[in-house]
Amino acid sequence: MLLFVALGALVAGSLAVVTTARDDRPTQAAALSTSSAMPSPSSPTSSSTTVEPPPPVVDPCAEKIATLPMRARLAQLLVVGVDPRGPADALTVVRNEQVGGIFIGGDDVGLLSAGALAPVHAAASLPLTVAVDDEGGRVQRIEALDGSLPSARRMAADLSPDEVRAVANDRGLALRERGVTTDLAPVLDTSGQPDRTVIGDRSFSPDPNTALGYALAFAEGLHNAGVTPVVKHFPGHGNTTGDSHLGAVTSPPLDALRDTDLVPYRHLPRFGDVVVMLGHIDVPGLTGGMPATLSPEAYALLRGEFGFTGPAMTDDLGAMRAVTDRLALPDAVTQALVAGADIALWSSGGRVGEVLDHLEGAVASGALPAPRVDEAVRRVLAAKQVC
Repeated sequence: MLLFVALGALVAGSLAVVTTARDDRPTQAAALSTSSAMPSPSSPTSSSTTVEPPPPVVDPCAEKIATLPMRARLAQLLVVGVDPRGPADALTVVRNEQVGGIFIGGDDVGLLSAGALAPVHAAASLPLTVAVDDEGGRVQRIEALDGSLPSARRMAADLSPDEVRAVANDRGLALRERGVTTDLAPVLDTSGQPDRTVIGDRSFSPDPNTALGYALAFAEGLHNAGVTPVVKHFPGHGNTTGDSHLGAVTSPPLDALRDTDLVPYRHLPRFGDVVVMLGHIDVPGLTGGMPATLSPEAYALLRGEFGFTGPAMTDDLGAMRAVTDRLALPDAVTQALVAGADIALWSSGGRVGEVLDHLEGAVASGALPAPRVDEAVRRVLAAKQVC
């Protein structure tokens, strides 16, 4: 009897242990489940693992260009000669056509005197380029107002690069005070030809490195004064046959230019923000009988081998027979822009509406692709610090 009682107690105890163990399992499972659901201090929460999309990239130039009708975009690519005697002609062309820039040539200084350019600037909806040709020597614009500059060749003979930088800075300050924003200088061409030839004493030196040093100093002086330099005449006018004002000209072959006129262009990044002017030069081995201003290969050389990303400008399309003997003005402007120019210049003035009509037609037909126009406008607006 005691044995049965003992056995009963033993069995009851065993059942109690088993029951207790079984009852513990759900509790432990629940605890594990709860534990696995709770984040550890080092584990990121679900909200911190959510990757926010990056903000959209804002392209201020694209946004600005998108606000401009095609005619307004095309107008920004034109620099047009105006009557230098006073502001009336300039005011008309800027108000009516909103051209990108005006060029003041000739001998009269009325438009450069007594704040005459202020209302012209005010009439522009976008910053206006006001350009003059003020190299020194035979080619200068404000000598009657602010004194004469020596020629580039004379500067290199008599002055150090530091002194030339100071001369150009003073000249730039005088130009800026008169409302000028851009000087079509310095000349980068290398020439040892006589003074009165087409380039001649407009070149600092026949030695490429000397020409580079002085041209760089002149450009820096203008920059420091707030005036944009235009370096010229790519790919090289220093040793051409003839004068592009009078007819077609040919340079030495491209391979020869690589050792002379093209040497300074390998240093374009040192010049900072400049415009490069292309000359009306037929370069054997490059332009195929065409002036460089109308040659896609010339612009490709400037952009590719020489890595230039700023605005490329034509020499005068309206008053130089190297072009005018070939093409009417509207066709010349169109062909230059198609080839790769960003700025088309004609000093003779007028015909702006006619040229813009022709350009709009070229865009509509696809002869002048709209992306080419936008590329050029982007460079022009960036140079004007609009975007």
